[in-house]
Amino acid sequence: MTTAAEFDTSQGYRLNPQVALRPEPFGALAYHFGNRKLSFLKVPELVDLVRGLGDHATVEDALLAVPEPRRASFRRALASLAATDMIRPR
Repeated sequence: MTTAAEFDTSQGYRLNPQVALRPEPFGALAYHFGNRKLSFLKVPELVDLVRGLGDHATVEDALLAVPEPRRASFRRALASLAATDMIRPR
């Protein structure tokens, strides 16, 4: 598991295969069947980013689809998801 301090956006990440995303009006619920953690993805654009992480060589490449002013908050959200094993390095 990656801690928020260790989250490296120059690395490729993907959604953990043990995680299910359930669409909700606010974004999605992410449930980890292994560690039983639940996370709320409160922004639909974050849900799209998480779903598409595996299609990009690095997190920074994936973040190019996000407007520049919002990238820092998305990096923090992804670091938090990595720290709870919702996303993992490829």
